[in-house]
Amino acid sequence: MYVLSISSVSEVLMDFTLDFYFRQFWTDPRLAFTKRPGVETLSVGSEFIKNIWVPDTFFVNEKQSYFHIATTSNEFIRIHHSGSITRSIRLTITASCPMNLQYFPMDRQLCHIEIESFGYTMRDIRYKWNEGPNSVGVSNEVSLPQFKVLGHRQRAMEISLTTGNYSRLACEIQFVRSMGYYLIQIYIPSGLIVIISWVSFWLNRNATPARVALGVTTVLTMTTLMSSTNAALPKISYVKSIDVYLGTCFVMVFASLLEYATVGYMAKRIQMRKNRFLAIQKIAEQKKGVGVGGVGVGVGVGHHDTHGRSHSHLSHNHGHGSIQGHGTLSGHGTMSGHSALSHGISGHSIPAHGTISGHGYDGHRLSHGGHGGTMPVSIMSGDIDHAHRQTVRFKAHDSKNYLKGGSLENTINNRGDDDITPLPPQHIMHPNKDINKLYGITPSDIDKYSRIVFPVCFVCFNLMYWIIYLHISDVVADDLVLLEAD
Repeated sequence: MYVLSISSVSEVLMDFTLDFYFRQFWTDPRLAFTKRPGVETLSVGSEFIKNIWVPDTFFVNEKQSYFHIATTSNEFIRIHHSGSITRSIRLTITASCPMNLQYFPMDRQLCHIEIESFGYTMRDIRYKWNEGPNSVGVSNEVSLPQFKVLGHRQRAMEISLTTGNYSRLACEIQFVRSMGYYLIQIYIPSGLIVIISWVSFWLNRNATPARVALGVTTVLTMTTLMSSTNAALPKISYVKSIDVYLGTCFVMVFASLLEYATVGYMAKRIQMRKNRFLAIQKIAEQKKGVGVGGVGVGVGVGHHDTHGRSHSHLSHNHGHGSIQGHGTLSGHGTMSGHSALSHGISGHSIPAHGTISGHGYDGHRLSHGGHGGTMPVSIMSGDIDHAHRQTVRFKAHDSKNYLKGGSLENTINNRGDDDITPLPPQHIMHPNKDINKLYGITPSDIDKYSRIVFPVCFVCFNLMYWIIYLHISDVVADDLVLLEAD
């Protein structure tokens, strides 16, 4: 058997096509003749085959076969005077070749052609290779665009079927896939797509359209590349080596897109928290500046007299009534004199006499006819060197009986009172932790880390991928006759 050419090896159809010379040798004593000078063998045409016995040889894994007939049938028979017969025929056979694509495209495939008698059992015919390991030859001109012929080997076996035991010969040819096409069309483009996805790490995180468009484009490109690659392969259920690479590249570009989503989410959370802190601080500053809580409360501080005293006037306008107070603030925080307070809802005017000092109040109670609730009023008392903030609170004991009476009491800001709404805690307005960070990290830090982590991970993956798969796929069949040795 001598292989002239191998035209194709198909992963989708799981077959290969080769053109070869097929030679058979057998002995038929009935065809022996007397040797004469110059006549030791007789060469006859293919028409003579119909007149003699020939073995019913067929190719077990044949899909298609073609007998060459240009310009005449490419076949001859040579009869030796001893009765030995040689038959040679040129054939083009397409034979099935089950392939294991686990290491595709770094795989090595072992395809074979099996020869067997169709009807004669081993009691009638036994096949064997005539010249042992040298019975099969492959032309050095055999070349394929995606494969290289590594070598060949031959085997002889016995097959047991329901109709008997049969002798079978097998010629095996090992192919090594060339990586050039897949490097140019798949591996390098997919690696570049992953690298392009890293560009978003250097873009401003506020450039949402650019980063989102880049991430989505790279993801869709990887999806298209994976689909086109698998479309040229059979629908197999196990994972191929190229699936591992493309799948990892897809995960990398998808992770780049998720990275920006994480950055945007963190930036939004941080901005919301900053706005909340700013709002709290603004409210606190307003309360400190105004010093008045409640609705419609006015505070007036009178003029200072020659004795260092000042007169104050307090009014609460609501409807048709008012709360008015006149008093004198002494230099040490004592307000002496009298004050008149009125709440205009019921038209009542309440005079009040007493002294309010910076250290306390003598406890005079003033009733009024207003709505239920608490109305704090701040009074600044003291001379130029001393200032004490006083809080006058109007509190109705019963909202239902707001016309019957209430109490007006003054307290100092630093005294505990359950009825006073406390200011926001100082640690909220001025937190110890950085409000520009979430979980101890800023959005800019994520971009900075990604610029290093993503390339390092991809380089490590490539090193592991190529070292492992090139090593485990480098398997040579036993007893293989290498093509270079022919």
